Amino acid sequence: MPQDDPWDADASREIARSGGKRPPSGVHPDDEPIHDDELEDDEFEEIEVVPVRRQLSLAIAGFSGLLAIGLILGAQTSAPDARLPYAIVLFGVQALYLIAWIMALRPAQAAITAGVSGVVALIADYLAVTRAEPELLPLFWVLLGGFVVAFIAQLIRSDDRARARDSWRATLAIVAGVVAYAIPILLTRQESGAQTLTMCVTAAGVALVVARATDAVLPKPRIAAQVPRGAAGVVLGAMLGTLAAAALGSVLVLPFTPAKGAVIGLIAVVAAHLVDLAVNFGQAGRRLAGDAPTFWVARHMQGPLGAFALIATIAYAVTHWYLT
Repeated sequence: MPQDDPWDADASREIARSGGKRPPSGVHPDDEPIHDDELEDDEFEEIEVVPVRRQLSLAIAGFSGLLAIGLILGAQTSAPDARLPYAIVLFGVQALYLIAWIMALRPAQAAITAGVSGVVALIADYLAVTRAEPELLPLFWVLLGGFVVAFIAQLIRSDDRARARDSWRATLAIVAGVVAYAIPILLTRQESGAQTLTMCVTAAGVALVVARATDAVLPKPRIAAQVPRGAAGVVLGAMLGTLAAAALGSVLVLPFTPAKGAVIGLIAVVAAHLVDLAVNFGQAGRRLAGDAPTFWVARHMQGPLGAFALIATIAYAVTHWYLT
């Protein structure tokens, strides 16, 4: 039979001899090859480097210094029968802490959590001023009760239950912070408590002020691209804060010594830097996750306020477990 098709048997044999192969499925022979560099560019996006703002770093340094000075002057001028003015000052600090951390962490039922925490702050201050024996245990029960009430309030609405299970750590940090600012009142009523608080707050204040001021001048080497902090300021602040505590230990009476002052100062500056850096990393994580940024004043006050709340707890522990 004649073959009308131009592709006859001879043409088919020629194609077979020439080694013509069918291209793999989904690949066109005219497509350009894909290079490894292009794959790497698609898989790894460029990391955004957050700039360090000089004026903001100086403002945070100034706020840290003012907060430290307020806590020190209040502890040194608090008379045995006139601790109410110091409690009023501390309640103002508690209110700042509450606003900053509520706006930054945004737990479930934020308004109810803020209200419960405010009542907890008042009760803690009242107990610290009026109890016959300045003990830490009553404040612990106030903390525990406030956390339980706030957490139960977050579970009332079905829409907030999932968030409450995820944000219980944030709720605990908020309630614990406002209770911690009542501890300086207890320390002023105990032997060598006011001096220990002064030493810890001085070391932490110097460390935070020097670290933030150094970030305004030399924010290098960067701790992380997304965190606007430099390692030089953290190291320099830790050294000068420890030195300041050692200098205080040399002028205060026993049981303080320069060696004990250096140890207390080192503990204080490490704790202050850890809280401050943890807040910075938390803000960077929320920004990368796409969460809406909080009010900038509250966001930048969060680190120093959290640091001094932990410092008050450390001062109490040092007074009872290291100096006695």
